[in-house]
Amino acid sequence: MNIGIIGSGTMGSGIAQVAATSGCNVKLYDTNQAALDKAKASLEKILNRLIEKGRIDSNEKNRIQSNISYVDNLKDLADSNLTIEAIVENLDIKKKVFSELETYVSDNCIIASNTSSLSIASIAASLQKPERCVGIHFFNPAPLMKLVEVIPAIQTSKDVLDKSVQTIKDWKKVVAVAKDTPGFIVNRVARPFYGEALRIYEEGIADFATIDWSLKTLGGFRMGPFELMDFIGNDVNYTVTETVFKEFYFDPRYKPAFTQKRFAEAGYLGRKTGKGYYDYSEGATKPSPLENKELAQKIFERVLAMLINEAADALFLNIASAEDIDNAMTKGVNYPKGLLAWADEKEIDWCVNKMDELYNEYHEDRYRCSPLLRKMNRENKTFY
Repeated sequence: MNIGIIGSGTMGSGIAQVAATSGCNVKLYDTNQAALDKAKASLEKILNRLIEKGRIDSNEKNRIQSNISYVDNLKDLADSNLTIEAIVENLDIKKKVFSELETYVSDNCIIASNTSSLSIASIAASLQKPERCVGIHFFNPAPLMKLVEVIPAIQTSKDVLDKSVQTIKDWKKVVAVAKDTPGFIVNRVARPFYGEALRIYEEGIADFATIDWSLKTLGGFRMGPFELMDFIGNDVNYTVTETVFKEFYFDPRYKPAFTQKRFAEAGYLGRKTGKGYYDYSEGATKPSPLENKELAQKIFERVLAMLINEAADALFLNIASAEDIDNAMTKGVNYPKGLLAWADEKEIDWCVNKMDELYNEYHEDRYRCSPLLRKMNRENKTFY
């Protein structure tokens, strides 16, 4: 299978590695030759590390590398069966690239976008054959993260969707099919992990270290929300939240936090700048959390209830199946449990009561309970 990848940044290079490892002939395209050279050198390092760890041998390294060619002319992707775009999150730029690409590839070529938050329907509308367009959203780093969200636009043909899903499964990835709505599954459902943690901080309930400690200790999350925002980058994380907020017509559930906005404006972006919610400079000491179990329980339950409520609402609005929502959160962002399975474990009445407690305290629409949770509680049902 011939695969074209547009954009040789971290994500594009990672997708190219995944496809090449699975035996596809890959052409990695970028207008910037320096970026292509960097991608080639980066793959060399990654494969050498895999050899050192005993994951692959030199023959496998050579096979993967020989499956990738680096090109700086979009016309070179003409023989692609599938192209995946992984460039800047700008709708106008993506549309321009897709319109040009369509003039070179065959009528049967699937044209996919790796966008994390833009409308697939809008991107597809730039094509003469919009039915060939689909969203194929990998998570970073693409070779390691098991989940891929596949998002059909309203224009996408069933054949294109089926072929896309099968291709990604053939690449040994877990597929979650999502409706074309802002944030798809993961970037929508995960918003409260960051947003509610920021709200708790802004209310003066706990500091960054204590909130992170609470969610890691009681929730089993690998990273706390502030550690994770520093890892992702406060600029990137804030932009996704702002985009989802605007795209959902300013629904208060997705309202961005001034704290994160100010950190991003100050250039405190996290690990990549050496300072975020924590100081990453050499010799810096990470602050100690207040190890108060009662406070930790309060923080953990508040964030968990909001996450479960968001997952339930995604199911209520048919964004994806229960299985795909839970797979998306465990395989896409490494949550310790699927949120809907977690809801069953905590019991549905606990989820409803916790949301009602928050609503009664704040009287903000942000804390409205999902109608699905109320209905399930009334009918004594569970997700599984």
